[in-house]
Amino acid sequence: MSDREADFREFVAGRMEALRGLAYLTCGDWQVAEDAVLSALAKLYAKWNRVENPDAYARTAVVRAAIDETRRPWWRREQSRSHAMPDAPAPDDATRAVDERLRMREALDGLPARQRAVLALRFLEGLSVQQTAEALRCPEGTVKVYTARGLDALRRILGTEWGTVHETTV
Repeated sequence: MSDREADFREFVAGRMEALRGLAYLTCGDWQVAEDAVLSALAKLYAKWNRVENPDAYARTAVVRAAIDETRRPWWRREQSRSHAMPDAPAPDDATRAVDERLRMREALDGLPARQRAVLALRFLEGLSVQQTAEALRCPEGTVKVYTARGLDALRRILGTEWGTVHETTV
């Protein structure tokens, strides 16, 4: 195995789960997310020796691939229902954190793909406004607008108590 292949395999092993999570947050379907990541990694492998920042390249390629997948005509006709929300657990149940994450996931599904991508890059990946704008190839103002609108929509969907209690964690 060449050094190039070893370096690439090490990169994939270290970033695969994070990239899958980013793609899932962008498109809302695990199978589509997996396809988006694999497509992005195939493109990255072809350019591996020429890419200066493979992490940034991979994030950008994954988000774009996931957004592209949501634009396909079949997306509106066929959707996986395997990630449907379960009934809410009893208040004293130890799975409150899981329930909160599931509520957040369902709320994110209600946002347009570009807003989800901005929120995922900003708050999950920890990118700045400038880095997010570069990743999505859009103006910084667009990132700011999508961030504000996305957070407002999440507050509306999740209720006002979520916005005041959890604002620092988003």
